[in-house]
Amino acid sequence: MMQISDRQQPLLISLLLICTPLLFLGYLAAGAVALPFAEVLSVLKLALLQQQELARELYPRTTAILLHIRLPRAIAALLAGSALALAGAASQGLFRNPLASPDILGISAGSSLGAVIAITTGWSMLHPLMIPVASIVGALSTATLVYLLAMRSAFFQQLLFVILAGLALSSLLTGATSAALLMAQQYEISQFVFWTMGGLEGRMWAHVLWPAPAIVLVGLLLMRQRQALNLIAFGEENAHGMGLNVPRVQRLTLFASAILTALAISIAGPVGFVGLMIPHLVRLLIGPNHRRLLPISALCGGLFVLLADLIGRTIIAPHEIKVGVLTALIGGTYFIYLIVRIQQRGQL
Repeated sequence: MMQISDRQQPLLISLLLICTPLLFLGYLAAGAVALPFAEVLSVLKLALLQQQELARELYPRTTAILLHIRLPRAIAALLAGSALALAGAASQGLFRNPLASPDILGISAGSSLGAVIAITTGWSMLHPLMIPVASIVGALSTATLVYLLAMRSAFFQQLLFVILAGLALSSLLTGATSAALLMAQQYEISQFVFWTMGGLEGRMWAHVLWPAPAIVLVGLLLMRQRQALNLIAFGEENAHGMGLNVPRVQRLTLFASAILTALAISIAGPVGFVGLMIPHLVRLLIGPNHRRLLPISALCGGLFVLLADLIGRTIIAPHEIKVGVLTALIGGTYFIYLIVRIQQRGQL
């Protein structure tokens, strides 16, 4: 993939900003029950003006489907995709590896253990939010434990210890999850497998409103590290020599990435490859400057998950393909292509 020039980058950003509302409106209108664009725009306008009752009177079917089913699901897709892509971009910059991802911290394994505990103990039957809450508790607990283990080493060795601690805990937690499933009922196993596929069906405002402020705040905090990540790209010792507090940036970036990943999993389940593929593609397209890389990765991640979920909802409607299945198929195919391409270049 050819990197675009600095003069072409504003055009790319403008194109993304134009595509975002168009894709968003298309997502809201398309589905097993198609909604007229005019009615979608009218209901959105009335909702913004706090006139939902009038919207229900004028467009009862469109209002019910749009405000209670598709709109929260669309926002959930944007939030989850943006959080995963932003966390992935920051992790790749911190580790100076374009194929790194927040999964090396064991976040997915911790969230899976939290989810299986909620399912096997019956907590998931008490409230629809029990599985998301349990998954985020498991993910953040794992990230905290990885952090505590890694921070015992000297700062120039921390990243190596983070990887080792993440891999070790991931294996341990995966084993604990498998052990819990051995004693689970058949319907509990099916519920857990269904959750691990990653999906947005059934998402309501309750699933979106509580993690949204945290995603925005942590995302903005991570955006503020873009210049520090640019300095780290020259090497930790060089960044330290230029006056950067490298250990502080490492701790902040790692923990913020872990929180974003955990929040995204609590919304959409463990949707794979978004935090790995999207920042990698954006970096190939616009270069490694984190001033542009972080915000554009966040925007592209949200659009990618929104588009994948739209395809999953419509391609075999009224049935659905879970968004995690589609992102895994797309991401796996892309990286197979990338491996073949690298091998071919090595043979030239």
